[in-house]
Amino acid sequence: MAVPKKKVSKSRRDQRRAHDALNAPAYVVDQDSGEYRRPHHIDLKTGMYRGREVIEPKDEG
Repeated sequence: MAVPKKKVSKSRRDQRRAHDALNAPAYVVDQDSGEYRRPHHIDLKTGMYRGREVIEPKDEG
């Protein structure tokens, strides 16, 4: 059975957990439509990605 040789201090334990926090997702303003979208993602309203249409745009209705 695995048993630690020494107690892990609170400081060392908390330093290890320092990178576990969740970050809020990043958004950028789309240059074509002016709306917010995730970086490196397709704009679903226009179907554009990096200046070209990759999917059919959504119909409004």
